[in-house]
Amino acid sequence: MSVALLCEQLSTAGAYIEVFTTTANGLNELPVIPNKPIIVDGIIVTYFSRISKDHTHFSPALIKALLERVNEFDVVHIHAWWNLVSVLSCYIAFLKKVPVIVSPRGMLSNYSFSNKNIGFKNLIHKVLGRQLLKKSNIHVTSVQEAVAVSRLVTPSSIATIPNFVKLGEEKNYPEKLLSPYLKLLFFSRIEEKKGLDILLDALKLVSIPFHLTIAGSGNKDYIETLKAIAVNNHIDDKISWAGFFGENKFDLLHQHDLLVLPSHNENFGNVVIESLSVGTAVLVSEHVGLADYVTKNKLGWVCQTTPQSVSNTINNISINHMDDLKEINQTAPGIVRNDFTGNTLRQQYINLYQKITGYE
Repeated sequence: MSVALLCEQLSTAGAYIEVFTTTANGLNELPVIPNKPIIVDGIIVTYFSRISKDHTHFSPALIKALLERVNEFDVVHIHAWWNLVSVLSCYIAFLKKVPVIVSPRGMLSNYSFSNKNIGFKNLIHKVLGRQLLKKSNIHVTSVQEAVAVSRLVTPSSIATIPNFVKLGEEKNYPEKLLSPYLKLLFFSRIEEKKGLDILLDALKLVSIPFHLTIAGSGNKDYIETLKAIAVNNHIDDKISWAGFFGENKFDLLHQHDLLVLPSHNENFGNVVIESLSVGTAVLVSEHVGLADYVTKNKLGWVCQTTPQSVSNTINNISINHMDDLKEINQTAPGIVRNDFTGNTLRQQYINLYQKITGYE
């Protein structure tokens, strides 16, 4: 979503954009004609076929096209790492003397480096990745991510510019009415990184009435494990499993008092901005990239990734900060629409490209 919005915004500003990607759709392939450019939301996109169906996404067709065409472009912007498409594309760009920007999207952190496919990541990093990253210009979406990247590599430069976030139409939502219980919402992919298990363990320690809605999809076995935790903690009757939400997600976000995101690692956290855009305050872990932004602008609360810290914060909000929830409901939408959409943010990206290409 963030990459698509960036491309659309740059195109609006007059930049010429092409997207090279693969047909990967999890273990399956996207229902597109491979290796032929098509127009998607005004952007030229080519979905190249891949020969590996795992996380490596090896695509000889993409590599061949990049070798043939990379010198047509002023800069190559890579949005990911730890796969052969990203690493080999970076190598080809340097081979052809085209400047490179890498947006790791949270993949260059100690958490990412030490979770999932550790052997493959270490091999890539030692053989080629470290040297390529040292020559690259890194784009991160938060100060927290910049610190994480700096611990792993010293790149040519690091620029911190937040994501564009697609927000719903500005609505005059009715004023939120006080209910006899605190309406909590977890809205995200359901996977270990997101810390939903921490929240479920925290809620058994919460002393005030509450109801939690869990919106998102994930591995069925893992979800069953989480449901078992809820049963063991005797809170299953206070939880609604809502499944995946699409375009109507903003109405769901507005219906709740507090979004809770206790992630172990989150380089940005689009849902935080989406929630604030409809006036719903947030409780995020200190490992969410937007934690500093939330604190600075008084748009919510920050906790540690422990059940005790999460429960203490929820109890404290309910007892001492209900007026703050009302204040955030009024002020947050205007603040985030100013900071995460529009010309000012678009110009930051344009300035980055101009600096790297020498077109200032």
